[in-house]
Amino acid sequence: MSIDEDVLKAAKQRAAEENRTLGDLITEALRARFAPRSLPEAEPFAVVTDGEGGALPGVDITNNAGIRDRMDET
Repeated sequence: MSIDEDVLKAAKQRAAEENRTLGDLITEALRARFAPRSLPEAEPFAVVTDGEGGALPGVDITNNAGIRDRMDET
């Protein structure tokens, strides 16, 4: 294993500034790097099912097969 000299120097300096061991600092950094990532919360949205911008007349948006059939017609 090798660590770039400039990175190691900066890590040692930071550990000294924070009165911590180098191992503690590196462990914390690795935990943060490999922690599960959370996705940003999605904004709520409304599905338009009729009217302008909605489904075509006669299309049931709850019926996948029907939608595929309708798409094949065009």
